[in-house]
Amino acid sequence: MIVEFAGPVWEWRGPAPYHFVSVPPDEADDIAAIAGDITYGWGMVPVRGVLGDTAFTTALWPKDGGYVVPLKDKVRAAEGVELGMVVTVRLAIAED
Repeated sequence: MIVEFAGPVWEWRGPAPYHFVSVPPDEADDIAAIAGDITYGWGMVPVRGVLGDTAFTTALWPKDGGYVVPLKDKVRAAEGVELGMVVTVRLAIAED
């Protein structure tokens, strides 16, 4: 499954700051429909992503009935992404 969407980058401040983009509800519903077959621990869903010209691997985190995409510092730096910017993310979700 391939999903592509745009959203603002936001920050969660915990013991270490993390930056995310939220998956829109319609796409989150599509992902949830297959997540049971591919998820690992705590509902994490492995994905391959592309932001701009930068490819990366990560796992979607479940949050508030949907999912969020963590954006690693290396990815954000490569694309000049800052907090609050609207970015377009393309995700490939493996269906086993």
